[in-house]
Amino acid sequence: MKDKKKPIRKICRTKRITSIGGQALIEGILMRGPKKTVTALRLPSGEIRLEEMETSYLRDKSAFWRIPLLRGISGFIDSLSVGYKALSLSADAAAEGEKEEPSKVDRWLERHFGEKVMNVLMGLAAVLGVLLAIGLFFFLPTLLWNGAVFLGGESLGGPLEAWRSVAEGCMRILLFILYILFCSHVPEIHRVFQYHGAEHKSIFCYENQEELTVENVRKYARFHPRCGTSFMTIMLFLGILIGFFIPFSNPFLRTGVKLLCIPVVVALGYECIRVCGKHDNWFTRILAAPGMWMQRITTKEPEDGMIEVAIAALKAVIPENGEDLVQGRETASPSSPENVGKEGSQGEETSQRGKTEVPETA
Repeated sequence: MKDKKKPIRKICRTKRITSIGGQALIEGILMRGPKKTVTALRLPSGEIRLEEMETSYLRDKSAFWRIPLLRGISGFIDSLSVGYKALSLSADAAAEGEKEEPSKVDRWLERHFGEKVMNVLMGLAAVLGVLLAIGLFFFLPTLLWNGAVFLGGESLGGPLEAWRSVAEGCMRILLFILYILFCSHVPEIHRVFQYHGAEHKSIFCYENQEELTVENVRKYARFHPRCGTSFMTIMLFLGILIGFFIPFSNPFLRTGVKLLCIPVVVALGYECIRVCGKHDNWFTRILAAPGMWMQRITTKEPEDGMIEVAIAALKAVIPENGEDLVQGRETASPSSPENVGKEGSQGEETSQRGKTEVPETA
């Protein structure tokens, strides 16, 4: 009789909180630490390639971008910029060794753009993605509400106008869930979601001071309270609140104002996710709960090879002096990759709160 697979422990509480965070890539993971940003990619040959990325963050250029609320906007811009570059690297690595006959479109692109063809394609995909997001999550809910009011007549539209923001917000959340569900069934995106789960598990293992091995990492939960999914979910709910203060019903005008309010939503959402990342109590658990539920879609149980990639990326960014620890107790000293999780290390009960600027989203 086959041995039953051990159930995965749903661990949410940790012995310490790290500022290290990451992002799932195409066959790889990006990890951001206080000193380094590293990508770990599984090449078609099977080996793991580690590459340190050159980064330039707004918060490091001026103290202005470290002011509360403004730090959320700068952090969002930095995350988009670094994430875009990392995705480009992972796409290039995934295409290594492919010898397919180029199509006419491929030959035309290469003839006109040369070595920059991948950057052009990524840029085009980014523009189309933004336009799709604006149309799907901003314009469409307003258009649907206006259509429902028109069909119901003016007598129905007046009393229900106060509920416009709630209705549009619920439609936006529903569309977001359906969109993510659809993406999760695409094989390539499903694997990205598996790497997402591996990233969360490895960080949980590190925060619980266990040695970073595949066996140890595998048993941890794949849901993390400061995940980018939680950030997006919080922003959706904040959008509902802000929508109450937008008086316009014209879908174009209302969409334009909503777009102008994005910096406000990002700033408030960032502060919320920051609180969830630094504290573990009943309030932060309620705040993080919707995002944790959404992670059941955006994270999947990883394969052991994916966990190996996550471990390699995490070890590469762990600083030796523990400056990544936002809050912790019985912290290993030094907190180097070699000593992570080893029992009997010189651990003193100490608080690391405030040693880093902000926990990154996992």
